[in-house]
Amino acid sequence: MALKDGNEASTYIIQSQEEEIKRIALELHEGISQNLYSLYTGLGFLQTGIEDPHMKSYAKEMATLMERTIQEVRLLSVELYPNTLTTLGLISALKSYSKLYTSTFGILVNFESTGEEKVISERKSMAVFRVCQEALINIAKYADATNAKVRFTWEDKSVKIQIEDYGKGFDVTDVMKRNYFTGMAAMKERMVLVGGACQVTSEPAIGTTVSISLPI
Repeated sequence: MALKDGNEASTYIIQSQEEEIKRIALELHEGISQNLYSLYTGLGFLQTGIEDPHMKSYAKEMATLMERTIQEVRLLSVELYPNTLTTLGLISALKSYSKLYTSTFGILVNFESTGEEKVISERKSMAVFRVCQEALINIAKYADATNAKVRFTWEDKSVKIQIEDYGKGFDVTDVMKRNYFTGMAAMKERMVLVGGACQVTSEPAIGTTVSISLPI
């Protein structure tokens, strides 16, 4: 009974967090991002009226910085809450996120999907999205890789997902002993709370694979 109560409490906390995250993401997308774009447009207009070559070059640099900031804010907004998840589905949401991820980190994400995509509840879809997101961010931070692969395998009553990279890898046992990569524990807990499972395997100089299985 205590385990069940603990799972319910964890689920409630995560759902409460997701609601607050959604609010912040909408503010970033509809407020801050729009304001930044207005500033970017204004900088472009000012450049046309500047004659001094040094000032013109400086304005161009500022516009480039502003453009990059807009991309980062958009990525952050999608990281916080992917609007396409409820409207277009899990794979479309991940593909949309991956485009922003690639433009930000320069890491190409290849998608594969076999079988017929099934409808998954928003709660389960969000859990899978968060785990894939965490795995991709870890690749950008630690893997020293130039590409990653996300593979979906749809079955009648379940879906399996693998996120792979071919980077420098690590010793999983050593990492767990040292309490590094706390995101690994969070990924596993998220999947357990929706009835699924998550496993991380890695080998130094070979790469890392995050494997998700989820009943649907």
